[in-house]
Amino acid sequence: MTADPAQAGAAAAAGPLLASARRLILPLALAQFICSFAGSNMNVMINDISEDLDTTVKGVQTTITLFLLIMAVLMIPCSKLTDRWGRKRCFNLGLLLYGIGALLSALAPGLGILILGNSVFEGVGTALLIPPVYILATVWFADVTKRAWAFGAISGLGGIGAAAGPLIGGVITTAISWRAAFIFQALVIVTILLLGRRLVDPLPADPTRPFDAVGAILSAVGMFCLVFGILQAGENNALMAVLLAAGAAFLLAFFFYIRSLERKGKEPLLSTSLFRNRTCNLALATQNVQWLILLGTSFVVSVYLQTVRGYSAIKTGVIFTAATAGILIASLAAERFARRHRQRTLIVVGFLITLAGIVLLLVLVPGTSSIAAFVPGLLLIGFGLGGMLTPSVNVVQSSFPEELQGEISGLSRSVSNLGSSFGTAIAGTILVSAAASGNRSYAIAMASVGVIGLLGLAAAWALPPKIERA
Repeated sequence: MTADPAQAGAAAAAGPLLASARRLILPLALAQFICSFAGSNMNVMINDISEDLDTTVKGVQTTITLFLLIMAVLMIPCSKLTDRWGRKRCFNLGLLLYGIGALLSALAPGLGILILGNSVFEGVGTALLIPPVYILATVWFADVTKRAWAFGAISGLGGIGAAAGPLIGGVITTAISWRAAFIFQALVIVTILLLGRRLVDPLPADPTRPFDAVGAILSAVGMFCLVFGILQAGENNALMAVLLAAGAAFLLAFFFYIRSLERKGKEPLLSTSLFRNRTCNLALATQNVQWLILLGTSFVVSVYLQTVRGYSAIKTGVIFTAATAGILIASLAAERFARRHRQRTLIVVGFLITLAGIVLLLVLVPGTSSIAAFVPGLLLIGFGLGGMLTPSVNVVQSSFPEELQGEISGLSRSVSNLGSSFGTAIAGTILVSAAASGNRSYAIAMASVGVIGLLGLAAAWALPPKIERA
């Protein structure tokens, strides 16, 4: 039988196309990896940084939370700038700022410079470079399965970065110094810049595109007040109440402001239509909770191991290998999962597996001093999160057409990073509060993460069985 020439040509082209796709995705996935790595690798350096810079666990927690928070509050405005400045230009500018921040952090003589480098420069850089990652992946891959593969690679490396951050950071800190971990980040940034030289932006920049500065300020101040208010719990409850109320008021003002702009026919920071898509709203809620669980668990377990059990940075990092393995296994199977199962099913099952892992951490850890007690729980948490990070992103990004990808990408990343901020702020504040200590504080903090995980499961369960584009 003679082979169909068209089929033969398609088969011959498949190899080069796949290789080309991998070259496109690699710098984007590495960018997500290093940004997620930055959010968790400092967890194992808490004792070393505290001693070297003469600060406290609370000081390091504030630095980590501010990094995650600055990412979150600037992600939406920076996503709009991608339309105005271009995706590749924002990507490269973000990498440059991030690299400067990493070098500043490595040379920091005190907590103030560390906050400037890690929290501010790296936070702003991340906010600029992450929206282009998801916008480019969305417009490059129109097919849902191929897009799932792309998001699987990007989200998977992001999850691995967050989970492996303690291990890599622990190895570098123990072998050299905590400062060398920031040199490592700078080297990865240089690698991404070299790999990304041939990236092509398929959407032309529009310098005339209006930018809603007032909306950007209202949304940023609102989110900042919410997270910073949580950090005051147990220390200044009156200030916490004021900040939480102010945050809610600013976000409410933001919503009414962008709605008034739309009624006047002007372009707001975010279209209110994004909030009218029930499927997208539920998927965003699952994203928020997923990253809250990942960063919350990482911070709680890291601090508990170092301050209660006296583990070294490398010993703490090695324990997180289980979570890294779980995320890696699930991420490698993301495309296969997408072909065989519905997005909603993957997210629901992912939450169930993750919650089972949290239960194991609560049951097994307090009763023994064995390192092995952490492995089953962290492995399940990693596998559960790795299995649902990709479908959640896919549902959100695929809910809107290409002309709204800049806005929804920024909103999606902002919600995810808010989850990371909440995880470190809520669980961390409970853990370091004076009201509890030792195993009891660990149990309360992990239980709080589990309760929020149940809310994520409820949001996933409410997703429609069949996800369709808006």
